Formats: sequence, C-alpha cells, structure tokens
Amino acid sequence: MSAEKIIGEWKKKVFKNIYWLEGEEDYYIDMIVDYAEHKILDEAEAGFNLTVFYGRDADWAAVVNACKRYPMFTDKQVVLLKEAQQMKDIDKLESYVENPLSSTIFVVAHKAKTLDKRGKLYKALKKSAEIFTSEKVKDYKLQEWIGEYVRSQGYKINAKAISLLDEHLGNDLNRIVNEIEKLALNLKGKKEITEDDIEKYIGISKEYNVFELQAAIAKKDLAKAIKIIQYFEGNPKAGPIQMVLPALYANFSKVYTVFGMQDKSEAALKPHFYFNSSAVKNALETINNYGYDGIERILLLLHHYNLKGVGIGDTGTSDASLMKEMVVKMVAR
Repeated sequence: MSAEKIIGEWKKKVFKNIYWLEGEEDYYIDMIVDYAEHKILDEAEAGFNLTVFYGRDADWAAVVNACKRYPMFTDKQVVLLKEAQQMKDIDKLESYVENPLSSTIFVVAHKAKTLDKRGKLYKALKKSAEIFTSEKVKDYKLQEWIGEYVRSQGYKINAKAISLLDEHLGNDLNRIVNEIEKLALNLKGKKEITEDDIEKYIGISKEYNVFELQAAIAKKDLAKAIKIIQYFEGNPKAGPIQMVLPALYANFSKVYTVFGMQDKSEAALKPHFYFNSSAVKNALETINNYGYDGIERILLLLHHYNLKGVGIGDTGTSDASLMKEMVVKMVAR
C-alpha cells in the first residue's frame, strides 16, 4: 500500500491497529507520520489521546503501556514511535504486536533500514500490521518524479528546469519538496516554474551548472567548460566535484547506451532522456563529436578523476584543477 493510499484510508476513518513504516526514503515516512500526528485526531482529542515517543529515549515497556491505554472522549488514540531504528530492545514490542488493542492506532517510523525478515518481530508484524517500505526513487526516475510532483501542486515546469533541480538537489525528496514549496511561495500567482525562477529563488545558476557543463563537453567547447568550472571554483556549493562527476558519469553512461539502440532518431531517444529535448540534442551532439570510442574514453576519465577527487592517486590538487585537467583531456581529441 502506498503512502497516499494509507492517508486516503485514514481520511475515510479506516484504520488498522499497527502501521510499520520502514526504509531508506524519509519523505514518505515523514508524510504518513505528519498526518498521523496532526490530522487523525482533532486538537481537542489529541490533548488526551496522542502520545509521541522517540526511539533513542523510549523504553519498550512505556511504549507498550501507552498502546494498551484506552482512549478518552473518543473511540481512538494514536501512539507514534519516531526514529524507532534507534530504540533499544525494539524486538520486545513483539508481544504487543501479536495482540494489539483495537482502539489504538500505533504508528512506528523505522527509518534508514528495514527489519530482519527472519526475526520474530517482523513475522508478528506481517500477520497483524500494515508494513510500508519507503524506497529511494531510482536516479533514472527522479526527473519524472519531480515533474509529477510539481504538476500535482498545480504548476507547470519545463524539462530544463527539472534537470536543474535534479542535478543540484540530488536524490533527497524532502529537500526537493522544500525547494519547490519555496519557489511556489515566491511565484506570486504565476503557474509555471522556469530556470529563471530556480536561479532567483534557489540560487542555482541557469548558465553555470552541471547541465551546461555536459552541453559544453558535448560541443567540445573547452572555453565554456573551463568557464563553468571556474564558476564552480568561486562558488563551491554550486558544483562540488563529488556532485559534478557522478552527474556527468550518469549522463555519458546514458549516451553510451544509445549505441545499443537500433533506432537512434531524436523521436526514439526522447523517452530514453525523459522527454527532455535539450538532453536528446546534447546526446546526439556527443555521439557525433566523440563516437563510441570517445564516449568510452570519457567514462574512463570520469572514473579516473573520481578516484583522484577522493584522494586516490592524487593528494593536494584542488577540485577545480582536477576538473579542468579532465575536460581538457576529454575534448582534446
């Protein structure tokens, strides 16, 4: 069951006794927990019937005792256990899980990892709880996720603006959502998010970014590539090597796979590049300018300089100097 479906059932006053939320993606877990904390009970009911524990400080016996209390002035109480992955003796919740109280909605947020499926607690949960596993959005689906989220909020966004958000915010849904909310507050009635908005309100340059660096390398425009890296040098948060090189590697790896496609037309490539026309244009330009061997060499250089960037085979060279040296070698042939 998805996070949206769980909340949808809660809105209809349909509840299960226990909700076990686990996994690496905090965003969906936070969404469910926030609704449980602030929306299941109204303000008056919550004063008597909402109990919140934090795993680091929670005693399993206190949690179980809270779950076994009966609600006051309403038919349901909510017990939240946040950061449950930090709780000692969490396995001792098994006895309650096997025999939960029907008037308690027990919501457990177990972030960053999942329970051992061989353990007794998991087996008990499987019988009596709704287990929700929150997985990271795959990198190749992140642009699609950003576009869908923006549209769900009633806004439009073009492909290049999506790419800017993707490349600079990384695979952190909470951060992406926070930045989109910040944008929405500043749009003042405007319903389309553009690169100008992102530059103005988030601080991501529409001219000096990883996307433009990819385009410069694709065109073999060494002067522009160096200029972008110099911007990164003066604005370290805009383009740290730990972000730039993986983003370049992901892009050129995707271009590399095009050689395995029978149809290499622009129309055929569009779904491969999330219907981003600029990305398709860059991919075709890269293929024309470098060919199979050239793109293979780029990927090897990216791997080599990624190692240098973490101090393997190089100590003391600045990130900007490494990236300049790398792009010179990329476009030299």
